[in-house]
Amino acid sequence: MVSSETETEIEAYLGQVPSWLAAMPEPAADHSWGIVRDLELEETELTQREKALAALSAAAAIQCPYCTHFHRAEAELEDVTAAEMEEAVAIAGNVRLFSSVLHGAEVDHEAFVSETGEIVEHVKEQQAAAGSSD
Repeated sequence: MVSSETETEIEAYLGQVPSWLAAMPEPAADHSWGIVRDLELEETELTQREKALAALSAAAAIQCPYCTHFHRAEAELEDVTAAEMEEAVAIAGNVRLFSSVLHGAEVDHEAFVSETGEIVEHVKEQQAAAGSSD
């Protein structure tokens, strides 16, 4: 349960204290709210729209129906279109798929890091060449 001070703050932000936060053990409740408030609700490097898409993608990837429902509603508040949500979720699924392949095949991490560096350099060269032809 959150402290009365935190409860007042949450109600100001959300209109109520969500049941999941009320179910948090007392030593973690206020701290948990602080993380949600500071990272997800306050101004950060990401826009609210970007945060909503990232959160929806993560929720889908971990297959949490609670988080998926909440973050889909959050995305709708930020005027994210259905097509954009579908794409974000598909990207999350793609990452999960290839993570499973990489882990299951026990791909060498150092080789993967090296290959990624080579790919990034190639893409940068391609972008530079495309930029200089304009």
